[in-house]
Amino acid sequence: MSDTPIRWGILGTGGIASVFTEDLLRLPGHRVVAVGSRSEATAAEFAGRHGVARAHGSYAGLAADAEVDVVYVATPHPMHYEPARLCLEGGRAVLVEKPFTTSAADAEALAALARDRGLFAMEGMWTRFSPLVRRLGELVADGAIGEVSAVYADFSIAPAYDPAGRLWSAELGGGALLDLGCYPLSFTWPLLGPPDTVQATAAPAPTGVDANTGILLGYRSGAVALLHCGLMGDSPHAATVVGSKGRIEVAGPFYRPVSMTLYRAGAEPETMTAELAGHGYTYQAEEVARCLRAGLTESPLLPLAESVEVMRVIDRVRERLASG
Repeated sequence: MSDTPIRWGILGTGGIASVFTEDLLRLPGHRVVAVGSRSEATAAEFAGRHGVARAHGSYAGLAADAEVDVVYVATPHPMHYEPARLCLEGGRAVLVEKPFTTSAADAEALAALARDRGLFAMEGMWTRFSPLVRRLGELVADGAIGEVSAVYADFSIAPAYDPAGRLWSAELGGGALLDLGCYPLSFTWPLLGPPDTVQATAAPAPTGVDANTGILLGYRSGAVALLHCGLMGDSPHAATVVGSKGRIEVAGPFYRPVSMTLYRAGAEPETMTAELAGHGYTYQAEEVARCLRAGLTESPLLPLAESVEVMRVIDRVRERLASG
């Protein structure tokens, strides 16, 4: 595949599927060749709007399309597992939109299936492939701020309350934790690794989903991570990494940043910027292409084990919230 375009299939026809497709169309060496939906009409409409050659009126049709190298699973997160499993069983590599699944058990099952079939699979956590987030990781690894002692990250929005809407419905996987909390958790992971303790508190919405959630992670090193996600107010969407010799402040939105500043004692602040390519999904698409061309079945930037472990922490948070 080193000198041929990566042929993408898009599973789902919602807003994020369209945005991701728009970013793919910006990239040389990438082609969107097929789309799959649960109905022929929506698949045909999406295909016509984006210039996609083949429209499948079922997910199974897309999974069986031998002209597709990798499928982007863009359904709402409670519907990630089954379509991704279908694609892997059909011999297709997958990029599964975040969160990878809605439980660690499902994440482990998908990871095991991908490994068993020798197929590439990755979670579409775009933050982890951002140039500035990767640069932040390099700075921390090089000791620019010393030993990390704390990570702060927030992602809270203020959508109108709609008990039938995706964000507010338990049946649709609603709540701040699954939809937004996975971002600060995944951002923290490369900096501090798996936590030793997990504490959480949340205010529930009338539908029962978490509407304003605080998470405190503790580490044997003495470091802590204070993370916030919510549906009750628009926060700065910023992040700060504190170390023994300085700190790095990531301007909002930290999940697709264009600016961050390094502060060190005795030195002038150093601001780093990066122009966003497209909507910001191009970076993960390029990583998928790099891995496929290199014959890799996992990305070293976001291996499946990390996606599983982040889901395991999400499960632990939900356990803490359920126990009061």
